[in-house]
Amino acid sequence: MHILITGGAGFIGSHVADELLRHGHRVRALDNLSEQVHGPGAARPDYLHRDVELVRADVRDSAAVRRALAGIDAVYHFAASVGVGQSMYAVADYTSTNNLGTAVLLEALIARPVQRLVVASSMSIYGEGLYRTPAGAVVAGSERPISQLRHGDWEVRNEAGRSLNPIPTTEDKPPSLASVYALSKYDQERLCLLVGRAYGIPTVALRFFNVFGTRQALSNPYTGVLAIFAARLLNANRPLIFEDGLQKRDFVSVFDVAQACRLALENSAVDGQALNVGSGRSYTVLDVAALLGAVLGTDIEPDISGKYRVGDIRHCFADISRAQRVLGYKPRITLENGMVELAEWLEGRVACDRVAEASAELAVRGLTV
Repeated sequence: MHILITGGAGFIGSHVADELLRHGHRVRALDNLSEQVHGPGAARPDYLHRDVELVRADVRDSAAVRRALAGIDAVYHFAASVGVGQSMYAVADYTSTNNLGTAVLLEALIARPVQRLVVASSMSIYGEGLYRTPAGAVVAGSERPISQLRHGDWEVRNEAGRSLNPIPTTEDKPPSLASVYALSKYDQERLCLLVGRAYGIPTVALRFFNVFGTRQALSNPYTGVLAIFAARLLNANRPLIFEDGLQKRDFVSVFDVAQACRLALENSAVDGQALNVGSGRSYTVLDVAALLGAVLGTDIEPDISGKYRVGDIRHCFADISRAQRVLGYKPRITLENGMVELAEWLEGRVACDRVAEASAELAVRGLTV
């Protein structure tokens, strides 16, 4: 097949391109090479496979999108502005890129349908994950009151004030949109599934959890937490951790994500569905900082801020049983093994650490408590 990946020169898109090329497909990438991700004056990334045809254009440019779709059989829609904190003040930019960009792509697909559309959704749409009450009932976690957070009480509690036990989150959990970014990703997912169904375009949404691995933008302070920690450590600075560091997340290797993306292309049983793509394991953010420090050979202690960042949630990690069952998805790379490869890739790299600048931006806007 001839496949278009929007955002295809980025972290996840470039790995998916590699996976598709290995399985005999042809790949075209549409990417605006945004400065925040690729740096100033960005050219074609060195890591982008030489067989990928790169179209440098914005997904909101309808004429460019139509040209990029010429001869295309399937589309992966990954183009998006990414980051919870930044989305809470760069509202127009996030909404334009994520919502309008998706609408532009879909109008082009209505005019020229493809055999398959795979859209990158996000675990952020869940807000808080699923929890078990002291009595054993499964409930959706509710948003924590600001008054509680101001006292450094971070856990999700029931009406009686008792803390709830986090459990893996399934796709059936209703969305709880805690940030502009989460809202925009939910819109991307639902727009694609809705239009796909209306126009007979087989569509699947993959809800990525915390993806880590090589090629992540180290100088982008709003990217994944592992890349942010790496940028801090490479500059001999302490990794900044919000709350107490005991919040739990699912960290999934970009290689496993690429596997899931390729399987979603090949399996018609997933048409019209949204699937979690994670590792099926959970770690605290503090654990992750310690693991990365160990593989990098540093003894820099993290800076635990004791502050809440508006839009953040306490615990959310994936139940991946549906993807395992209907896709045949099998995560192969543990966080520990993936960290070793990440450390090797980080050797000799230069990262511009903008974490302090980004944190100050959030603080001055009243977005940290």
